[in-house]
Amino acid sequence: MHYRRERVRIETQRHEIEGTVQLPSEGYRSRTTDFLNAHERDFLALTDVEVRWLAGSRAPERHEFIALAVPHIVMVVELETLGLVDEIEPLPVASASTPPPLD
Repeated sequence: MHYRRERVRIETQRHEIEGTVQLPSEGYRSRTTDFLNAHERDFLALTDVEVRWLAGSRAPERHEFIALAVPHIVMVVELETLGLVDEIEPLPVASASTPPPLD
């Protein structure tokens, strides 16, 4: 399956967030609005992200990845299409941790 990488600017009540979202390249939910309105999506995954506080109370931060709660989104602006990718890269599997021994 092909995916389209889209650079977006998102505003919440407290933040302005610029990052990259991955959308289907065609068909159902290929438009940003359809993707955001999908009922099974509680969070929007963004990569290569810069977060700025609207009140200026903190310095801007850069993150490789954030998950943004969709209900907090006030505005989305598409900035540019970064191209198509053949499929989503699998996320690295976290190693299982061993619980501490019970005393």
